Amino acid sequence: MSLAVNVITGFLGSGKTTLLRRLLAQEALGETALLINEFGEVGIDHLLVEEVAPDTVLLPSGCVCCSVRGDLKAALLTLHGRRSRGEIPAFRRVLLETTGLADPGPILATLNLDPQLRGRFHLGLLVTVVDAEHAALQEGLHPEWLNQVTAADRLLLSKADRVAPAVLERLDRHLAQLNPTATRALAAAVASGDDLLLGEGLRAADPAAEVGRWRLFAAVAEGRHGSAEVCCLEFDRPLDWMAFGVWLSMLLRCHGQRILRVKGILDVIDASQPIVIHGVQHSLHPPVHLPAWPAGERRSRLVFIVRELDTALLRRSFAAFMGGLGRAA
Repeated sequence: MSLAVNVITGFLGSGKTTLLRRLLAQEALGETALLINEFGEVGIDHLLVEEVAPDTVLLPSGCVCCSVRGDLKAALLTLHGRRSRGEIPAFRRVLLETTGLADPGPILATLNLDPQLRGRFHLGLLVTVVDAEHAALQEGLHPEWLNQVTAADRLLLSKADRVAPAVLERLDRHLAQLNPTATRALAAAVASGDDLLLGEGLRAADPAAEVGRWRLFAAVAEGRHGSAEVCCLEFDRPLDWMAFGVWLSMLLRCHGQRILRVKGILDVIDASQPIVIHGVQHSLHPPVHLPAWPAGERRSRLVFIVRELDTALLRRSFAAFMGGLGRAA
């Protein structure tokens, strides 16, 4: 059985530690393996019950905690091996807390592309904690902030009580422009059993519900927002799946570092069901078939979030594809 790896990221001081400490204290992370940088950063020493394996501890909730020292792949394979041998409880999911300066792209590529990890683990959700008090400063000074925000499936606003309501409202609108397909909520609202943090995204029992949260057919504020730009592509005729795959693969190969996020739903020739795609930078997740079209909107729609990439070039490239190989039969 493949286990979901949910990634929680956010810039330095954003509040990841506060969120995890609160959930651990509430015993809300049962049947979860929590991979963190150092135990002391999350402050779980007072919650420890016993050491169940080297560098691994078991909390009252049943959450298994261990630290990542070095290679993520090695840490995940070691954790999976201990689980298989019965050395630690049979956790159902992994929650990975990254460092504040981490770019999510390489983490997701590791999970998607490594042959030893595929089949054992898959990406669930990428959750980014945004510091409401310092977001504007961090966005202006650190490119990692934008990578973390645009890659997210969930955006959790922390320190909301430290800013005026008008400031929080402006930040919420700005985040909606930067990443229009991400669910936004207050970090303080995350509770036990909430899929804001522990859901499985498109691997959930009801992937259509997750796609519904993307609001792909809602009005999206296209154009430049800070150093990011949002571009939407639509087409009313069915696409040639193989030809589309060639176009998108070539686009990501040439401009992957500039394509921060892509999400889309596709109407494909000879397919009655929609196909959903999403990816971060060079890394595309396996496509998912939905049982039906959301809200009866049967048309292809792609939302790109890019940086330092001419969206006019992106549109011309797509138009050339649709006028040639992508033309419906």
